[in-house]
Amino acid sequence: MDERQQGLVPDPGRFRQSVQGGERRDAESARPDLHRRAPAAGRRGRGRAAWRAAAGRGHPSAGRRPVSAPTPDAIRHPVVDRLPAWALPYARLARWDRPIGWWLLLLPCWWSAALAATIAGTRPDLVALLLFLIGAIAMRGAGSTWNDITDRDLDAKVARTRARPIPSGQVSVKQAFLFLVLQALVGLAVLLSFNGFAIVAGFASLVPVIIYPFMKRFTNHPQIVLGLAFAWGALMGFATELGHWPWAAFALYAGAILWVVGYDTIYALQDIEDDAIVGIGSTARAYGDNVRLFIAAMYAGTALMLALALQLAGAGWPGWLGLLAFCAHLAWQVASLRRDDARHALRLFRSNRDAGLLLFAGLALDALV
Repeated sequence: MDERQQGLVPDPGRFRQSVQGGERRDAESARPDLHRRAPAAGRRGRGRAAWRAAAGRGHPSAGRRPVSAPTPDAIRHPVVDRLPAWALPYARLARWDRPIGWWLLLLPCWWSAALAATIAGTRPDLVALLLFLIGAIAMRGAGSTWNDITDRDLDAKVARTRARPIPSGQVSVKQAFLFLVLQALVGLAVLLSFNGFAIVAGFASLVPVIIYPFMKRFTNHPQIVLGLAFAWGALMGFATELGHWPWAAFALYAGAILWVVGYDTIYALQDIEDDAIVGIGSTARAYGDNVRLFIAAMYAGTALMLALALQLAGAGWPGWLGLLAFCAHLAWQVASLRRDDARHALRLFRSNRDAGLLLFAGLALDALV
């Protein structure tokens, strides 16, 4: 019996047929402009229609298995686009078609590695930077797969996410879990190449990763737990370079947490109406018309804590110049935010990669000069 007969690999024939017959319909049904504001009656009608379509009519429970189409925030990827049909659902589970996630997980690792090099009086370790890259891609994929496993029922009720591989029926929970384990093993291999202190620190990061998907069911501030997980890299660079955490590490971690809360609040603006229907909590919902002020407060806190980290680390002018450019980018995001424009919110969210690279460039240059 081959792997397809055992149910471990999706049937490529069924996938191609589904793509030809249904991808355009499913992708159009998940367009982000569903979330644009409109007259109240129209918004309520669209929201109820989206919920009904996901909850029963036209959903897999009605007998049709929709294609695992790219979500609206996916991009054309030179590797993902060339994968065989059976592998596409797994690529989407790992979010390989949405590299912004691993960038945002990676950047705090690089910040801390560069700042730790400044403290140690050495140059950034290129091997460590490469290992952080591999680990970020693997663990972001594992975390996203875990999130999709735990959120599969909620994802089926939200327009932007119901085409994901598990709720669309292209990947079973068992298949997704096996894929999660494979990705986690890659992350483990990276982690075991570091010192003992860094290994313990890496295992500790699993706590917020595991509990995050459940928090949106109980609190309007799940972004805080996401921040604890996604900002963990701000501690890992110090752990690998120095073998301990100086005070600068905690300041950098706090700043990175606030940064994550800010940019993920922007991201959550895409789903604010559907989240309200299915009962998913988010800071975007919690702060409503005051969401711009909330994001501004998070970004201001980010700037203050990062400035403290640079001061404690004894950073030179290149590091401060990088921080200035980073803060200017955050200020631009707040100024240009349009609460009712989902597509613009996605663009602002993605732009945080550029903001993070500006800061890293300054910190890396500071360690080199």
